[in-house]
Amino acid sequence: MTKSNHKVWFVGAGPGDPELMTIKGQKLIAQADAILFAGSLVSEAAMRWAKPGCDIQDSKGMDLDAINDWLIDRACKFANVVRLQTGDPGLYGALIEMAQALDKQSIEIGVVPGVSSAMAAAAAGVESLTLPEVTQTVILTRMQGRTPMPEGESLRELAQHHCSLCLFLSITLLKKVQSELYAAGWQEDAPVLVVHKASWPGQEKIIRST
Repeated sequence: MTKSNHKVWFVGAGPGDPELMTIKGQKLIAQADAILFAGSLVSEAAMRWAKPGCDIQDSKGMDLDAINDWLIDRACKFANVVRLQTGDPGLYGALIEMAQALDKQSIEIGVVPGVSSAMAAAAAGVESLTLPEVTQTVILTRMQGRTPMPEGESLRELAQHHCSLCLFLSITLLKKVQSELYAAGWQEDAPVLVVHKASWPGQEKIIRST
């Protein structure tokens, strides 16, 4: 089966502030005939670039199968479809699962990277994730939740590298994070930066601790 001339774009909306979205992402939103966005994570202000009459849907409450069905349906009807995702589509965004479903229907896809909340959090705290003679390594990970961690990737094991750690999807598990870091040999004076809603205008919260 040949590919159709219709295309689904996975666009990284960035960490929260719509102005941090890439220029290409803004252009694709402006050209889109249909947009599916994660309303709980992506500011509705990002919809300001959408053209009148664009089919805009909030994916809140939709499971992965429902999202795939929506994208396939709209891609069959419209030439330009955008799945607008928080941060970068390749980080905790189910990109591969959606891409595989579209590929089975011979629907072309494209990916536009976005600014990750890890970078936005560091910027909010005016911090660098790498520092000469301290660490030149950054690990992006999460605490185990509904998605199990592969063998060798528990926070305790990763923390034994004593490099910069950026934890996603773990804001409700801070006590467990602390326990795992102590178990990995981290000291009480290790610097910690917790950022809630990084870059969101008027909603960003920053906590510094050790």
